[in-house]
Amino acid sequence: MQNRLTLSTWLMLVTLGLIWGASFFFARIAVVWIPPLTLVFLRVVLAAIALHLYLHGRNGLFRILAARWRSFLVLGAINNVIPFSLIFMGQTQIGAGLAAILNATTPLWTLIIANVVTEDEKMTTTRTLGCILGLVGMLVLTGPSALSGFDAHIWAQLAVVGAAISYGFAATFAKSFRGVAPTIVATGQLSASSLIMIPLICIIDQPWTLAFPPIEVVGAVILLAVLSTSVAYILYFRIIADAGATNGSLVTLLVPPSAILLGVLFLGETLTIHAALGLALIAAGLLVIDGRLLHRRRFHA
Repeated sequence: MQNRLTLSTWLMLVTLGLIWGASFFFARIAVVWIPPLTLVFLRVVLAAIALHLYLHGRNGLFRILAARWRSFLVLGAINNVIPFSLIFMGQTQIGAGLAAILNATTPLWTLIIANVVTEDEKMTTTRTLGCILGLVGMLVLTGPSALSGFDAHIWAQLAVVGAAISYGFAATFAKSFRGVAPTIVATGQLSASSLIMIPLICIIDQPWTLAFPPIEVVGAVILLAVLSTSVAYILYFRIIADAGATNGSLVTLLVPPSAILLGVLFLGETLTIHAALGLALIAAGLLVIDGRLLHRRRFHA
């Protein structure tokens, strides 16, 4: 049986798209001052603290954390540590809008991965067509320079695509947490991510040697952690529980417009023609994957 999106799920998707669009904006401000791995740590540890304060150990939090700590470590690695690190590294070279557009390929990778490892989200002809459209859009987006050499910008773009692939694995793996409250899943993965990041930043960044950032950067980090991580993941895991991994990953289609708008208004970024065309193809692919427009067209024909 295929998972379907209800009106309430669409409302959660739109809200989450706005919140995660802002995350690229906050990250672009912060990564100028804070090394990517340290920024990942600050994002996950502050978000984990906020959720622990919110839950106060309710809903069997500590019992579930103890029973499923291995699963939380896996989810934390593929849904936080790896993609956050790749995105923040990429954003040292590319803008918030472009990073968000590349991240919008997440549903395509989720569809491919879910087709292999799940029984209820198999590839169909329509979804295959949508996947092809989206991947073509990604190739258009990266531009001709992708074929002429791996300069800094191409490396940065491929890093964000790698993050999208990691999110695809995470969205599929997160289905194993069905029946667990979204707040528990979010708290568990962020707690695990924080533990993973501690030795990494101590060895690589040595954050105690860094200068204290300006107040606007501190504000961006707090908003990135609390709003775009704690609140966002509660919504995200609720959507996956209600509508499935592929439908849940459709949120990445809604992220670029808000990220692009914030980047243009406050960071002086621009949207190139090939980036706009790539986004349009990705959007078309995701709409085909969703299937409802085609279904309604056939129904009214």
